[in-house]
Amino acid sequence: MTAGSVPRLDRPGNGSAAPEADGALVLVVEDDDAVGTQLVRGLRRAGYAARRVATATAALMAVGGDEPPDVVLLDLGLPDLDGTEVCRRIRELGDIPVIVVTARADESDRVEALDLGGDDYLVKPFGFEELLARIRAVRRRFARVAALADAARADAVRAAGAAGAANGHAGTAHGASNRTGGHATEAAVAGEGARGAAGAESRGAGDVVRHGGLLVDRRTRRIELDGRRLAITAREFDLLAFLAADPGRVRTRREIFQAVWGPWFGSTKVLDVHVGSLRRKLGRPELIETVYGVGFRLADPAVEPGRAGGAR
Repeated sequence: MTAGSVPRLDRPGNGSAAPEADGALVLVVEDDDAVGTQLVRGLRRAGYAARRVATATAALMAVGGDEPPDVVLLDLGLPDLDGTEVCRRIRELGDIPVIVVTARADESDRVEALDLGGDDYLVKPFGFEELLARIRAVRRRFARVAALADAARADAVRAAGAAGAANGHAGTAHGASNRTGGHATEAAVAGEGARGAAGAESRGAGDVVRHGGLLVDRRTRRIELDGRRLAITAREFDLLAFLAADPGRVRTRREIFQAVWGPWFGSTKVLDVHVGSLRRKLGRPELIETVYGVGFRLADPAVEPGRAGGAR
């Protein structure tokens, strides 16, 4: 912590809570008493249920406790553990927005913190209204990703159920026309359809998605492939989780940007860079298939390595 890094509370005295705050809990991880007290006071005036801890140990206990925060404001200069390591551990514990709030202004510090799981980075000193705007932005982004993923899973379950029902009707018709073994055929087809629907629901329900050997756990933000845990960045996780929410469905570049980045005004090549990085870390680049002129999709895990055209 450096002297003079207390945030500028641009409008701390109006006493009016923003409707977006909705009492959300913001955990302030800050070892400087003056900065921490001022942040908590300003956040509470803005309508947030803010609390402060001064150490990495206390922060990790709060995140992993019974009432985890909705947003974490994380200083990097903590007395017991560097904030970048805290950021990584928070990301392992759950899907919680982390805004790094620090006096470290070097690009290398920004890149490291963001790569280890930070969702935004704000250098002290800063305007308090800007901090509030960044909190609102990360909460909108996380809510949008969760809603899109939930909708995609629901669509996948409905589609699997419809396919199972269609297979069941086909089995019934075949059994009626073929008296020899007809009942067995009907039962086998109908049973297979039911198992397919149930299997799709179990794989896509809740926070865990399984696609072949790929496991995506949104609650713990964990990725495994063939039992091997992968170390990926927060943005890479959001990208893979979005594609895995509905395997095989082609997602346009626009859909991916909206779900993973939110409003974006930079180069769209950033998506290709993240896809390329994910393919390398997966070790099976054919799993993320390029649909040229459209976007990307999570391919069938049965595809032989090197056979998918999108991996080139």
